[in-house]
Amino acid sequence: MKFGKKTAFAALVAASALVFAGCAGGGDVIEEGSGDGGSGDGEMYIALVSKGFQHQFWQAVKKGAEQKAEELGVKITFEGPAAETEIAQQLEMLTTAIDKNPDAIAYAALDPEACVAPLEQAKAKDIPVVYFDAPCDGDVGLSLSATDSKVAGALAAEHMAELIGGKGEVAIVGHSNINSTGVERRDGFVEKIEADFPDIKIVDIQYGDGDHLKSADIAKTLIAAHPDLKGIYGTNEGSAIGVVNAVNELGLEKGKITIVGFDSGAAQINAIKDGTMAGAITQDPIGIGEQVVQAAYDAANGDDVDEFYDTGSYWYDSTNIEDEKIAAVLYQ
Repeated sequence: MKFGKKTAFAALVAASALVFAGCAGGGDVIEEGSGDGGSGDGEMYIALVSKGFQHQFWQAVKKGAEQKAEELGVKITFEGPAAETEIAQQLEMLTTAIDKNPDAIAYAALDPEACVAPLEQAKAKDIPVVYFDAPCDGDVGLSLSATDSKVAGALAAEHMAELIGGKGEVAIVGHSNINSTGVERRDGFVEKIEADFPDIKIVDIQYGDGDHLKSADIAKTLIAAHPDLKGIYGTNEGSAIGVVNAVNELGLEKGKITIVGFDSGAAQINAIKDGTMAGAITQDPIGIGEQVVQAAYDAANGDDVDEFYDTGSYWYDSTNIEDEKIAAVLYQ
């Protein structure tokens, strides 16, 4: 499914939705065995399964989801694996959520192919599915609430080019070459550089799974292999902080390597304020959480939903980090 047009879905609200007690996540945890549309009092229940749980980004998404759930008067659960490499664990969470027959499922795919089969089971049970951050392949999902990652990657490229004077060697430390956010943030950056900045050469692209330590090791290797390297782009919080840690551990002068990051979090904010990182792209994770719960609610009620809700992307650096609009989409 391509997320760009409006679609209608006459959802059949599941009559019996249960959820395991003690699941990781927020919202009101629905006790197992209620047997009445997910709760004893007949309230709608929406199960959210994210790519992760510990990163500050996902905690911000969770906060937004909880805020919207309270506004709408629905029950939610929010869970995700400890790390964004744990595809099998995420699929187990998804399968368990489907088995509980929620009124709707909101899902952020780590592997867009591995989730096809379980979501077909949701479709067979008439459980509407909406996506957030990253979709699954196939035609089950009705809607995607997310940043337009290619647009965001291109925005990162524009600022990198400006910062290094429109010429020189740069590299990318990516967080994934499988899930859509990693691929699209990379491709948006690469395509913008290739189209508009012929004097900039992307010398290498490596992947550190969003892990600080792995990304730091990759960045050190890139810097050693390319002594004329002028910039490194990290495609998520863990990737960017890995690059920051690498230049600090190497004792490089601040600004010698222009670092452009993605996402927010206290570590990136501090790195920008102290001059180690030039700037980064932030999303609106609270907005993503709010929008996906709204979409799930609408789909469960049989209302129209848009195929794609672009929740926006923004460049921030030391010059605008305190601006009201930017501060509202930074998360620590």
